Amino acid sequence: MRTIPADGTPLLPSPSLAEWRDAAPALPLQYKDGHVGWIVTRYERAREVLADDRFTKRPLRMPGEPEIGYDSMPNLTDEELAALEVGNLITQDPPQHTRVRHVALRQFSVRAVRERGGAVQEIVGRQLAHLKAQGSPADLTEHFALPISSAVHCRVLGIPESHAQRFSALFAGESEMHAKLAFVHELLTIKRADPGDDVLSALIESDLTDDEVAGLTRLLLISGHDSVAYLIVTATLALLGHPDQLEALREDPSLIDGAIEEFMRFGTMFITLFPRTATEDVDFGDWRVAKGESVSVSSVAANRDGRKFDRPDEFDIRRPVSGHLGFGHGIHGCLGQQLARLEIREAISQLLAGLPGLHLVEAEQASPMPFAHPVATYDAGSVIVGWE
Repeated sequence: MRTIPADGTPLLPSPSLAEWRDAAPALPLQYKDGHVGWIVTRYERAREVLADDRFTKRPLRMPGEPEIGYDSMPNLTDEELAALEVGNLITQDPPQHTRVRHVALRQFSVRAVRERGGAVQEIVGRQLAHLKAQGSPADLTEHFALPISSAVHCRVLGIPESHAQRFSALFAGESEMHAKLAFVHELLTIKRADPGDDVLSALIESDLTDDEVAGLTRLLLISGHDSVAYLIVTATLALLGHPDQLEALREDPSLIDGAIEEFMRFGTMFITLFPRTATEDVDFGDWRVAKGESVSVSSVAANRDGRKFDRPDEFDIRRPVSGHLGFGHGIHGCLGQQLARLEIREAISQLLAGLPGLHLVEAEQASPMPFAHPVATYDAGSVIVGWE
């Protein structure tokens, strides 16, 4: 039975995905719990599934192996689990999902993110100076991308500097759920006593319940910083591996916005997005999903579908690439995608301007690595770069 292929890399996905896409829009897939569902690899069918309200996020069946870093919830009472879940946008369906996301989305709108541009610029500049201080060569992931994503996370959410190190230890690495929850409640107590111009303060002041705020806070703390670091690193690798594209961007920095969208398409992180399960029999022409069957959409495969994108396996920062699925699609599309774009734009722009002669020494992700999450995502890995 078909399982998620583990022989791909971020910039060179498994050939199995292309073979499956050529064979059919969707094919049977073995899930980790023994359930047999589907994997969708074609672009149009992927968008249809992601936008169809006849699918639910429950149960949260995972297709990927191995189970690295999955945030399981042992030893929690039913009441604690229920309190967490009311704010968990990943597993919620409308109308609860709509209620919570509507409040959160205001904090990650284009306008809200634009107002944080100066802070992000300052953080990237400080981290670039740190990278230079390491001397050439240095690890781009450790000394640039991860610290940027973590620092921006703290600044935007409102995590005090006194708690930044604990945040990174608890939410960027392995830790017990009770320790995470204790940190969430401690953080919210601080923000209630001393609110600021940040996301958590705004959530506290909204009409969300205390449980909804706590559940959403936990989700925001565990989401985003690893994926932003991945995107910064992998975008850099894509440019270094395509000197003509790197030169074009150096000569014309105004190409950066289009380049970001091509980064998202060409170096997509999610081999499969979080699965959806049919709440009723769903017919898509000649394909039927039976009630109770799960569907995993492969954004990696869909973003390289030649039916949608011309020359899909070529990296071209000038291509018209609107509509890619790098941030998902539909009601569960990435909440923080505008902030991610800002971070990538600033990081790549400052990196290219500040490090003449930037070149690749060694990249761990050039060879297949274990999945970063059981939903099946690529990992940034260690990336050693040098400069003049």
